[in-house]
Amino acid sequence: MSAGWATGAGSLVVRSVAVDDPLARPLFEDLAREYATRYGATPDQVREELLRHPAEQFADPGGVLLLLLEDGAPVAGGAYRRYDVGTAELKRIWTHPAHRRRGLARQVLAELERRAVAAGYERLFLTTGPRQPEARELYLRTGFRPLFDVVTDSETIGPLPFTKDLRPGRVRAQPPPIPVSATPRTSQRWSTRNTSSTGTSESRAAANNPE
Repeated sequence: MSAGWATGAGSLVVRSVAVDDPLARPLFEDLAREYATRYGATPDQVREELLRHPAEQFADPGGVLLLLLEDGAPVAGGAYRRYDVGTAELKRIWTHPAHRRRGLARQVLAELERRAVAAGYERLFLTTGPRQPEARELYLRTGFRPLFDVVTDSETIGPLPFTKDLRPGRVRAQPPPIPVSATPRTSQRWSTRNTSSTGTSESRAAANNPE
């Protein structure tokens, strides 16, 4: 039985799913279309990149893929996987195009953060693309620290890295947990796997979707 959370639009629950769960398909399909439009790739190319990581990286104990469901349909979602022993890397932050500007991405981030703390992680890490200003602003407004010069043109930087400390006393106030269901640079190609100045072994033109 699923726990409910009342909103003006309906009932919201958060559910952990596998990467290949049919409920997760809209997340991957929307991300593929949006990234293809913003970065000049094809949806098939982007989809292949989005699904490149082994599915088990987004499952217990080190990772998770969450969907926010409204009346049973996915309206937002996100994931994390283990980056290093104390760090979770956020991935696939997504809001359905018809449900943006409702604060759903903030709710997803808060739930991912809560679960990362419960899993023993001490910090979050993520990268987002230079052509995703909405995502950049979302992370800046939710307590993430940019590991790049924010006054520099994002197109000249490439992937934009952020981090957030999760240790006690250093976490900003967040929305309450959602009830749980029982069950690139201008010339940069879509995908690059270089080592960035921040130490990540994986730099991509777009890693997270805007709210």
